[in-house]
Amino acid sequence: MTVIASNTSALRATNANALASKDLTTAMQRLSTGKRINSAKDDAAGLAIGASMTSQIRGMAQGIRNANDGISMAQTAEGALDEVGNMLQRMRELTVQAANGSYSPTDLSNIKSEMDQLAKQVNGVMTNTQFNGVSLFPATAATKSIQAGAEGADAISMTFQAPTISSAVTAGPPAVSAVDVTAASPNWTTNIDAFDTAISNVSNKRAEFGAIQNRIESAVNNMTTNMTNLTDARSRIEDADFSTETTALAKAQILSQASTAMLSQANQSQQSVLKLLG
Repeated sequence: MTVIASNTSALRATNANALASKDLTTAMQRLSTGKRINSAKDDAAGLAIGASMTSQIRGMAQGIRNANDGISMAQTAEGALDEVGNMLQRMRELTVQAANGSYSPTDLSNIKSEMDQLAKQVNGVMTNTQFNGVSLFPATAATKSIQAGAEGADAISMTFQAPTISSAVTAGPPAVSAVDVTAASPNWTTNIDAFDTAISNVSNKRAEFGAIQNRIESAVNNMTTNMTNLTDARSRIEDADFSTETTALAKAQILSQASTAMLSQANQSQQSVLKLLG
């Protein structure tokens, strides 16, 4: 049947052209953004899964930064205790030196003067060492939680408290050596043991900070691996495959051009009716 009111061929070509244009727009958008999912309609389930993965990835990234801050905090405390340990070692050395009966009262007074200055510095380190305004050696134990992960359960606790050194250093001000090498008939065994105890307490606290650093570093390594794998999984869901999309773009371009040509042909075919009227 020859008709002019309904050009079925043109309608089919128009529909094909619309579909080709839609595919062309989609391919161009994906290639422009690098994303396969640019709106929820592209992949509703994939969008929800990708959003959940993004929360985990960003949480892990912040957890890594938090953990590195925690490592720096522990390193600051451990470094301060290292110097305290060195000063206590020197004070012990001076005590052993003073135990030698060949020194005059003046010599012993000079030794005590150095020990008192070292004691002041030890007390100063214990009092003034801070990290970002947080005291690292408070008199009362203070627990700090390091959020080393994306979940609340990933928190790592660190306890900060000044190690017991009172048997070797009297807190001040003024801070002085608790061991008086100028005292009459001093008990040298007790005096040396006082430093041994203080040095042991400082070393134990350093070991604690070293252990917590290793734990946090392990958490960072684990989070880095997990974040890498999760990012890879999210990429497969959200990111555009450029080889696939460039093929789709070429296909859509050809179909768009072909459908446009066919639409033109369909519109021209109706003109044959004029020959019947002539």
